[in-house]
Amino acid sequence: MTITTLVVDDEPIARHAIVRLLRNDPDIELAGECGDGASAVQAIRQYSPDLVFLDVQMPAITGIEVVETIGAARMPAIVFVTAYEQYAVRAFEANAVDYLVKPFSRERFADSLSRVKQRLAARDSDGELSSARILQALQALRQRDNYLERVPVRIDEHIVFVDVDDIVWIKASGNTVLLHLADRVHELRETMTALSARLDPRHFARVHRSAIINVRRVQAIHPWFNGYHVVTMDTGQKLRMSRYQHEAFLQLVSTRDTKREE
Repeated sequence: MTITTLVVDDEPIARHAIVRLLRNDPDIELAGECGDGASAVQAIRQYSPDLVFLDVQMPAITGIEVVETIGAARMPAIVFVTAYEQYAVRAFEANAVDYLVKPFSRERFADSLSRVKQRLAARDSDGELSSARILQALQALRQRDNYLERVPVRIDEHIVFVDVDDIVWIKASGNTVLLHLADRVHELRETMTALSARLDPRHFARVHRSAIINVRRVQAIHPWFNGYHVVTMDTGQKLRMSRYQHEAFLQLVSTRDTKREE
């Protein structure tokens, strides 16, 4: 099986490193190199490669915008490449779109290339790649970029910004919410539902109709009466967890622990 491959990265050193590793694989036929998104779009349309190593962060036209310009249904297999850990999204892995975080090892590169070959072999038998998976990955990435990192709150006549990492838990209070930090509480004029949609679900969990907690600030979980549980935060605050939220919360905590071990 011959795999025509295009390498796209605005950093020459990173681009040449990928090309050098690809040349060691007899199944790879190098279609070319691109140092920017615009030339990548042109090369993909001209050569119709089987595989693209695509840098996420590039000036002018990003890797994501390259995919959107070509159209996910017409894109070849993609290995996203990035220097930023936050772009190594689990969405890519979950949707069978691989990624490499610079600097990467030979072993990690070989593993990525092996996954691509398996997926291309599946395409040969099924007749097409799943463009829906690429779209799902991109949508997940865009959503993740939109999650709040800081929350503006008013104190007297001033606006201060609270890092979401500093929030221990959030309490609903009518049409406002109370942001509980370790040493103070801020009131925010926003509904619990609206704020919940803007918080990263990997880090915040709604454990009760009126309470959202920062999963990273959980110290312990204890059983309580009638299927309820009590969550103890690292500040010592104890919060009741709805029995309907318990299993989902445990799954979230388990997923976080697994990722931490990796």
